[in-house]
Amino acid sequence: MEALFRRIEQLTEIGVSLSIERDMDRLLENILLAAMGITHADGGTLYVPTVDMSHLHFAIVRNNSLGVALGGTTGAPITGKFHDLPLKLADGTPNNSMVAAYAANTGKTVNIPDAYAAQGFDFSGTRAFDKSTGYRSQSFLTVPMKNHEGDLIGVLQLINSRAGADQQVGPFSEADQRLAESLASQAAIALTNRDLLNQLENLFESFITLINMAIDEKSPYTGGHCQRVPELTMMLAQAVNQTSEGPLAQVNLSDKDLYELRIAAMLHDCGKVTTPVHVVDKGRKLETLHDRIHLIDTRFEVVKRDARVRQWQAVANGVDRQQAQGDYDSFCAQADADRDFLRHSNVGGERMGDDDVERVRQIAARYQWCNPAGEMVSLLDADELENLTIRAGTLTGKERQIINHHIEATNMMLERLPWPRNLRNVPEFAGGHHERMDGKGYPRGLTREQLSWQARMMGIADIFEALTANDRPYKKAMSLSQALSVMENFKNTNHIDPDLYDIFIKEKVYMQYAEKFLGPEQINH
Repeated sequence: MEALFRRIEQLTEIGVSLSIERDMDRLLENILLAAMGITHADGGTLYVPTVDMSHLHFAIVRNNSLGVALGGTTGAPITGKFHDLPLKLADGTPNNSMVAAYAANTGKTVNIPDAYAAQGFDFSGTRAFDKSTGYRSQSFLTVPMKNHEGDLIGVLQLINSRAGADQQVGPFSEADQRLAESLASQAAIALTNRDLLNQLENLFESFITLINMAIDEKSPYTGGHCQRVPELTMMLAQAVNQTSEGPLAQVNLSDKDLYELRIAAMLHDCGKVTTPVHVVDKGRKLETLHDRIHLIDTRFEVVKRDARVRQWQAVANGVDRQQAQGDYDSFCAQADADRDFLRHSNVGGERMGDDDVERVRQIAARYQWCNPAGEMVSLLDADELENLTIRAGTLTGKERQIINHHIEATNMMLERLPWPRNLRNVPEFAGGHHERMDGKGYPRGLTREQLSWQARMMGIADIFEALTANDRPYKKAMSLSQALSVMENFKNTNHIDPDLYDIFIKEKVYMQYAEKFLGPEQINH
């Protein structure tokens, strides 16, 4: 009785340990090892059904006497003679000649004292195994595992009970069978829960991917960004975990922490789903739904046509024909030069100085054209003038505010979700990647001390990806040396976290990222 109570206590402890295990391979392995331990089995196999429920697949194989350990956390693949067992015969009838398939098909436990003397089951495969290894498979205890809906989720098969003091092989007792069945029931609950959690996590991550796909459909440029930033963030996080000296030596992110960070990185720009496409993809200063530079080209043709009309009017009024032609040619040359300058200014690739801005204003004032309403107006309207005098990039101040609003939208969306405990920091991690260490970032103006390490990691990843990305319509991708020079400046000006950036450089995270995502022409460091 005392020994039985100890085994029941052991069963309870096993149940607790199974309930908290997250890794499916380790969980399957623990189930088999626990069953072998509690029944004193020398060997065992854990089968799981294939996706189509047509076969039993060898998931874990163990044999203490032979030193066999396949599947699970060992990394040793289950191949060779361990073929999947069909649950049905070719004619569609149940394959009940194999004991594991019988247990799966009928839902009944099978306890066989000696396989060589058993009737009704085909143990030819067992005999062949014994012949090749010198082993003697004798007692078998095969227990089906089903979930609460009666669906098969596995079969537990134990071999050769060594319960006696002399460790001789004997049959599995009735107590062994009941304990194995109880363990199988607990294991089924643990497997069902883990499978359900895995499905929910997959569904959740697929939903995140769906959001990023929606952003990608709006703009392929931001779509690539949403894929690359999580990768770079996790590269930096792993580098931090490997650091054994310096300010981050004590920072160690667990698997749970890394999962939470990865989810946050995947969602860091989800607010861009609200950003207008013509602002996100604005590749030229005059671009909205189309590039309005072509309208200005047309206006130049109009004013040149008007100049031609003035030329002939002047001739008709007695002006020398040659002089009128010269005036017209001079006007057209100036108009062509001004038109080319506006085209160049529209690109936004170079920073505009005061002289450039002033020239755009002079061009706007120099030409008048008759609009469709019959009014004589300036060549450029107020909005076109504002856009063409943007000093750097292609966005006006108002458009930049629209772009920056995406992080506020991200915060609003993420903070409204009922996050589980293991993901409760996702809004803070994702919502802080545009903050600066000096408190001059947005949207909340947080300082370094107010930001988690994870949010600071994402800030570095977000900036470096943007500098080196080769799919932006409004800028040329930087080479590695150029990007690192900018990042070094950001470190010195307290824009990004200096300790994290030191690890970024020391552990060559930038090179790991570059080899995966940058073009060969960019890697010049």
